[in-house]
Amino acid sequence: MKAFTRLQGLLAPMDRANVDTDLIIPKQFLKSIKRSGFGPNLFDELRYLDEGYPGQDNSQRPINPEFALNQERYQGAQILLARKNFGCGSSREHAPWALDDFGIRCVIAPSFADIFFNNCFKNGLLPVVLPEDVVDSLFQQMYDKEGYSIVVDLEAQKVISPDGSEYGFEVDSFRRHCLLNGLDDIGLTLQHSEDIKKFEQQRRASSPWLFQDL
Repeated sequence: MKAFTRLQGLLAPMDRANVDTDLIIPKQFLKSIKRSGFGPNLFDELRYLDEGYPGQDNSQRPINPEFALNQERYQGAQILLARKNFGCGSSREHAPWALDDFGIRCVIAPSFADIFFNNCFKNGLLPVVLPEDVVDSLFQQMYDKEGYSIVVDLEAQKVISPDGSEYGFEVDSFRRHCLLNGLDDIGLTLQHSEDIKKFEQQRRASSPWLFQDL
């Protein structure tokens, strides 16, 4: 898993409340269990003017020019600014996979759906909860200034705007440790690899009949 420490990146809007996981990555794209390849279909129903299906050549599809992530000013954005209850709906882990594959490393919103919120941390994506009035202010500043870039500092737990304003946020200490060090569940387990090897060696010595066919 990619570590998240301090990110300075372009901000892009998802200016609607209750964005569900089916809007983030529609159900027809969930056949794959790989973690990559979902970026081209992130927000598929909003990005394109036709109906999407797996295996399409997205370069040939008609683009919705009104959708923010299709606009030139937001190209290369790594931080998504959203409204309340982002990631509601079904529990699909494909939603953070699609955001990450697109290039989004952080989502800022007043609130998140619980399962989506948890899945973000397991996949190296940082969900930041800020008060609604702060989110409103960031939306206005972003719309007013093209190329609006902010800093998200996980170690200091601060969002820093271009004018130097700082907005604190809180992340559970264990989740913060995992993100700062790029540790998913497998990575956490592998930190104890030497202990695991020792246990297996002792197990083989004490119960050799269990390993006769191995």
